[in-house]
Amino acid sequence: MDKLYVICVDDQREVLSAVFQDLAPLETWLNIEECESASEALELMDELDAEGQMIALIISDHVMPGKTGVELLTEISKDARFVHTRKVLLTGQATHADTINAINSAGIDRYFEKPWQADQLVECAKTLVTHYLFDAGLDYSQYHEHLDQDVVLARLR
Repeated sequence: MDKLYVICVDDQREVLSAVFQDLAPLETWLNIEECESASEALELMDELDAEGQMIALIISDHVMPGKTGVELLTEISKDARFVHTRKVLLTGQATHADTINAINSAGIDRYFEKPWQADQLVECAKTLVTHYLFDAGLDYSQYHEHLDQDVVLARLR
């Protein structure tokens, strides 16, 4: 079974480790990668795309040096290679205006404030990856047991 990719981006190592640890139960069917900056995430996405890998989900912090999470997710949303990639903004410092901008410009699928609930983050990841598979027109059968079954049933109707 080919694994799909989830990329987590945060400039704070301890936060990145916490996200990775929370998503660890999904590693049986997802590759979870960590990046400490927007530029590192974009480089990784270029490499994975060149290898023909599927990037299903990006989970990014907002406040980072260089490029913010909203700027990163906006750039990804404008890249035709990643049109189906799902996006989550995870932050404790975004303003109301930042959040609106993330929704309008970056087309984020979900927003979590820090501290987040691990079970909600895992369920969100499962749901968004399920949507990714259907939107990208990929064969979901090899992942079926891991997917959000409510989404699968709704998509098959």
